[in-house]
This record gives sequence, structure tokens and C-alpha cells, in this order.
Amino acid sequence: MSQTTRERSATPESGQERPKPFYSKLSFQIVVGLIAGLVLGFIAVAIGKVGEDEPNWLTTVLTEVGRAYVSLLTVLVIPLVVTAVISSVARLREVANAARLAVQTLIWFAVTALASVVVGIAVGLISKPWLTAGVSADAAKDPSNVGQWTSFLTGLVPSNIFGLSVKVTETDAGAITASPSFSILQILLISIALGVAALKVGPKADTFVSFAESALAVVQKVLWWIIRLAPIGTAALIGKAIVTYGWSSLASLGVFVLALYAGLLVVWLVVYPAVLKANGLGVGQFYRNVWPVISLGFVTRSSMGVMPVTQEVTEKNLGVPRGYASFAVPLGATTKMDGCAAVFPALAAIFIAQFYGIELNVTHYLLIAFVAVIGSAATAGTTGATVMLTLTLSTLGLPLAGVGLLLAVEPIVDMGRTALNVTGQALVPTIVAKREGVLDREVYDAKPSFSGVPA
Repeated sequence: MSQTTRERSATPESGQERPKPFYSKLSFQIVVGLIAGLVLGFIAVAIGKVGEDEPNWLTTVLTEVGRAYVSLLTVLVIPLVVTAVISSVARLREVANAARLAVQTLIWFAVTALASVVVGIAVGLISKPWLTAGVSADAAKDPSNVGQWTSFLTGLVPSNIFGLSVKVTETDAGAITASPSFSILQILLISIALGVAALKVGPKADTFVSFAESALAVVQKVLWWIIRLAPIGTAALIGKAIVTYGWSSLASLGVFVLALYAGLLVVWLVVYPAVLKANGLGVGQFYRNVWPVISLGFVTRSSMGVMPVTQEVTEKNLGVPRGYASFAVPLGATTKMDGCAAVFPALAAIFIAQFYGIELNVTHYLLIAFVAVIGSAATAGTTGATVMLTLTLSTLGLPLAGVGLLLAVEPIVDMGRTALNVTGQALVPTIVAKREGVLDREVYDAKPSFSGVPA
């Protein structure tokens, strides 16, 4: 065969792209990162500590790389939310029945949360005879952050235009430290207000809206570069978790971990498919479409960090209109957490009640369901699994010290919880768009066009 013939045979047909090699796909690289993290973690454990409390060089590297990756994921959250929401609200004029879509979104958030918490309670009751086996009271301690019902109201009122706050603390040595933080709920509210104002101003705001859209494109491009580092971040985070907690903690809380993952799988494989089937959508196609964000959410453990991926998947793979997806996905990343706010606190409340010998009755289970459906919104300013758990325990009158019992397996269970969170955050906009007749079924039924990170 001549050189020319060989070159032609290697050239894709007109209009077709040569498939990328498997090793260039982010999903494959993340799996490699997981394996590398396990290996590095075990090596760090084998090396041991340098001194009594001083970690070895590998543990230090894993810690710093993992911390740096998490910081990179969160550093662009504020500009991302601001530019995405402003541009999307300004485009809502292109979406019919925008107010109705918003109401339907909140309703389906509540419906799927209720179904998820029922699963969490059921799994807790089934696994109750073995749930606390081998768990020692040594780890029990009060949490540093407790969920409050008033967090929703206080979280709605911005303290400044950027939704930023600084927590000043004094150490035992007398040193003063300042820790900046931000309220995503406040940022969301400010951004919606700016977007609505741009709508009301009309043509005079075109330059402002164009700037927001241009800034969004730039921010997303930088964030894609950060997401491409996920395999490295995954290796560091997994390795650090193994060094910190080891297998002894997992062994003592093994039944709880298995029960939680069983509950997450029931929601993932039974509840969500039932909702999809009831609305005439293919189950297998849905999971093929959302797999990029599921796998990324699992390893990064950050719904907000992968929010742009969730939005891209929702638009490009599921066929949800961009104007609506740009509103529903950021809102879901703030308040829609079936893993952290429904399955986990329900099962954990049963675990803690049993550990302290407290019997739960029907009223308690109804309160758990109530907190799961309403609590996500109530703690949206400070959302998180631990905050939701403390809110649930406070409502039930259970000891908050029980939270400390579960901290040892937090990184392990958080991976599954986040994967379920991001799945639900993509599911609800898809269901609402289908019910309102604005879902692009050709896009939904087609081969996924978005594989995780754009070129």
C-alpha cells in the first residue's frame, strides 16, 4: 500500500470526526486518579509519621494538592453564578411561562426530596439491627456548625453587594485570624435582582447584558481548565482520606456506610427512573446523558464546583432550554440535595437515636421528612450535609454530639451523596421542561454531545 493510500485510509470520512482515544477522556483519567490515590494513600500510611504529630512528606504533598484543587474549584463560584444568572434572567423573555417554570421547579424539588427521605428512613429501619455495631462513643463530640431554621431569612439579606463575609477568630496563642466566606444564596439573590433590573431597563441594558455573557464565557473557559485537573485532585483527595481515616474507621462504621450507599442506589435506580418513566422519558438515555457530571461530582464532592458541568449537560445532552436551565441549575446547586439533605440525615438520625438508646416514633419520622423537604431551603445560606444533620437532630431533640460519630467516614459517604445531588439537579429541570412542553426531545434522545469538558 502506498503512503498516499495509507493516509487516505487513516482520514475520517467527510463530516465525521475521528473518535478520541479512550485515554484522552476525562472519565478514564478520573478512574486512573482514583486508583493512583489509593496507591499513594497506602504508600503514605506505610511510610508512617516523621514525628509524633508530624506527617511524612507524601502526606503533606497529598494534603496541599488536595486543598489547592478544592480552592481552585470554589474560587470561580462567585463570578460564575453572577454572570450566569444575570445573563439567564435577561434571556428569560425568550422562555414562555417563566414564572410557571419556577413554581414547577420548586414543586418537583420537594416531591423528589420527599421520596428520597422516605427511602432513607426505610433503609434505616431495615438496617437498624446492625447499624451501630462496633461503634465506639470515643468520637462523639458537638459540631462546630449547627443548622438553624432562621438561616433562610438571614441568608436572604445581603450584607454587601458581593455576598461576602469575614469570620474573625482568636487562637489560644492570641493570634487573630480572618476567614473570608460567601453566601451563595445572597449571591443568587443579588444576581437575580440585577438580571430583572436589566430586563426592566430594556435596550439601555444591552451593553451590561452583553458584558455579563462575555464574562460568563471567559469564566467558564477557565473553570473547564480547572476541571481538567480533576484526576490530579482526585488522587490527592483520596490519598489524603486514606491517610487520615484508614480502614479502621470504615470497619467500625461499615454497616452505616453500606446502608447509606444502598439508600443512594435505591433513589438512583428506583425513584429517579420511576419519575422519568412517569413522564415518558427514557431511563437509560437519561443516565447516559448525565454520566459526565455524575462521575465528576463523585470524585470532586462539590455540587457548586461542578455546577457549570451540570448546566452544560442539562442543556446540551438533555435538551433543556438554556434560559430555564441557567435559572434552575444554580438554584438546584444551592437547595436541591437529595443525598446530603434527604437520604443521609434520615439514616444518620436513626443511627444516632439507636446509639443513644432513644426510640423514634411516627411523629419523629414525619419530622425527618418535613426537615428534608423544607430544611434545604432553610439552610441554603449555609448548606451542607453536617448542617442539615444538625438541623434534623435539633428538630428531633437528639444529641448533637452524635454528629462526631460519623465524621470519620465523611469523605467516603460524601462522594456518593454528591453524585446523587448532581443527578437530581439535572433531573428536575428535565422533568419540568418535559411537562411544560419545552424539552428538545431530539437532543435528549440523541447521542450525548457533551462528554464532560469542551475542547
